[in-house]
Amino acid sequence: MSIEVQNVSKSYGTQKALDNISFSIKKGEIVGFLGPNGAGKSTLMKILTTYINADEGSAAVNGFDVVADPKNVQLSVGYLPEHNPLYLDLYVREYLEFNAQVYKVAKSRIEEVIKLTGLTAESHKKIGALSKGYRQRVGLATALLHNPDVLILDEPTTGLDPNQLVEIRNVIKNVGKNKTVFLSTHIMQEVEAICDRVIIINNGKIVTDKQLEKLVSEIKEQIIEVEFDLTLDESLWASFAELTSYTNNKGTLWELNFATEVDMRPMVFDFAQQNNLKILQLNLKSKNLEEIFREQTKAK
Repeated sequence: MSIEVQNVSKSYGTQKALDNISFSIKKGEIVGFLGPNGAGKSTLMKILTTYINADEGSAAVNGFDVVADPKNVQLSVGYLPEHNPLYLDLYVREYLEFNAQVYKVAKSRIEEVIKLTGLTAESHKKIGALSKGYRQRVGLATALLHNPDVLILDEPTTGLDPNQLVEIRNVIKNVGKNKTVFLSTHIMQEVEAICDRVIIINNGKIVTDKQLEKLVSEIKEQIIEVEFDLTLDESLWASFAELTSYTNNKGTLWELNFATEVDMRPMVFDFAQQNNLKILQLNLKSKNLEEIFREQTKAK
């Protein structure tokens, strides 16, 4: 296994950041690690990268225990923390050369990671002159310098504009073809575009751990958005046995939730005809990862 976490707990004073969590990640997986602010995501990543120790339990990266063998863990991991630490007065190549010396890797590797992360055109500039998107690329290039087997990325696209987000996402997806990637993010579209598997943590506990495809396929709910030409008395919805809830979004626009996989649009057409209504628009909406996330992390 690339990452193994067994019964890990961590507290800060009276606040329990991680509460007896366990999971493992196989080599080559790209795993999205999701949770609301304060759920414990960064704490676990700091444990896996040997920055802090757990109070209880054990963790290993690439077969090396994070407490007993931290040096080999550090050599196995490329880590991009949430707040990307960079020397802004250094040039891109100068900064990478400094880190190459730390890792004792050949200078030829610098050119490889510059090309891999799309930094060629910016490599002659000072880091302080780069946009945030390119600074994130420098952070990724640094994490990749020693060619680690495992990438741990904590909120790698925070604060990026839509174009920068897509660019960094593509870089991560590209390097993830040959490495294990453990990725923390709040952007659900990012997970859907990149990840094979989703782990959701809430209040320090894992509430979901599934392959993304399986998670989406298990949804037994259907959402239909329909707009009629007239205002509707909501008591009429009582005729739908499978209707679990309905919302009047705006005037004659309704969102209907059905507890069934059967396509309910024909029944909505019949309903409109029976009540002398004309349908102006009818859309079948699929439940997405964002809605699953909200359900799994809402306050009990």
